[in-house]
Amino acid sequence: MPLKVAVVGSGPSGFYTVAALLKADVECQIDVIERLPTPFGLIRGGVAPDHQKTKNVWRAYEKSALNEAVRYYGNVEVGRDITIDELAGIYDAVVLAVGSPLDRRLGIPGEDKKGVIGSASFVGWYNGHPDFRDLNPNLDIQAAVVVGNGNVAVDCARVLAKTPEEMSTTDLTDYAAEAIHKSPLTDIYMCGRRGPVEAKFTNVELREMGQLEQCAPIVDPAQLPDEIIGDFDDRDRRLRERNLATLREFTEMSPDGKPKRLHFAFFTNPVEILGDDRVEAVKMERTAVQDGRAVGTGEFVEIPCGLVIPAIGYYGEPFPGVPFDEKGGVVVHQDGRISDGVYAVGWIKRGPTGVIGTNKHDGDHAAQQILTEIKEGGKLGRDQLETVLGERDVRWVSYADWKRIEEAEIENASPGAPRRKFSRVDDMLSALDG
Repeated sequence: MPLKVAVVGSGPSGFYTVAALLKADVECQIDVIERLPTPFGLIRGGVAPDHQKTKNVWRAYEKSALNEAVRYYGNVEVGRDITIDELAGIYDAVVLAVGSPLDRRLGIPGEDKKGVIGSASFVGWYNGHPDFRDLNPNLDIQAAVVVGNGNVAVDCARVLAKTPEEMSTTDLTDYAAEAIHKSPLTDIYMCGRRGPVEAKFTNVELREMGQLEQCAPIVDPAQLPDEIIGDFDDRDRRLRERNLATLREFTEMSPDGKPKRLHFAFFTNPVEILGDDRVEAVKMERTAVQDGRAVGTGEFVEIPCGLVIPAIGYYGEPFPGVPFDEKGGVVVHQDGRISDGVYAVGWIKRGPTGVIGTNKHDGDHAAQQILTEIKEGGKLGRDQLETVLGERDVRWVSYADWKRIEEAEIENASPGAPRRKFSRVDDMLSALDG
């Protein structure tokens, strides 16, 4: 009998697991279970709308989804429609690939004020993720502070800075485009506790910030070292040198004629969000880097703003029926094994680190574990799943259904744009009903 495997979550780590199982010389039936009607996880809901080339990795995932051994069950939430224990009874193996959907908190006074919006929420909002459709951030502001020096921080700053023309060939949602492009925003501050040498953004992302039509990068040349001092391998040193070279180029650019400014504020650590019920400013402490760590200097400065976007990392969410490590933000596991026949991959296993392709190793490893530890299939798999979902009146979305939703999004797109996303589940289901 074929091995019956359920993969919970349809993002990169889930589809890399599917691909690894398909490559194995073992007959498998693989069912991908996703709580949203739409597949691909952060590829759809996390990658910036103006980075369509990055999003194209979905084409590789679709090859797996269209394999006759694979079925997609969208709009099915494990923990609501069916439990993890029930899945473990229905399938020979269950793989948890649900990511880390929450924002890490700053842990400072005032971060609960209106106008403090974590990057996961803000990115989900402008990308049309149903969980954040009604976020409705107030962008009637003149200044915004993005806390972080990684690629997600750069994405948030860049999307706020780009013009309607620059975003016309993207899948930025209409409601987000209207709010962003009507905003009187003139100043964006990207703040990091450490310096430019320690920044985590890639050079490709950084260079884009010097190519914006109406926003000028502002860098204090005094914050740029003459040389890189530290114990770095050759590759890492080259990457940091490229970033420094780009930042030096920014110091030579004139901001004249551009109405917006993007301020790179290195060596600044937020210590308090100021204001009454809404954000009015961020109190920052100047820092110095000692042995790679940011140390406060006791010098403080306030940055007036109406929006604060902490982009300091993601955090896993407890999954119903699975032990959870609150400190690490991941499920409790041993080398990816949660319990007999139940495994974890991706961010919910190892935390939110790496890039999209980093998840491939997790998928390969989980597939090898399953094929090593489960010698033969014996459970009912999808037939029993469909029986249970039918008895509970759960409307699942097949991959063919998803393609119909996608077709409607493409047909609704503005000229030059790849699609106009549905951002509510009801609208997606309505599209299927004609």
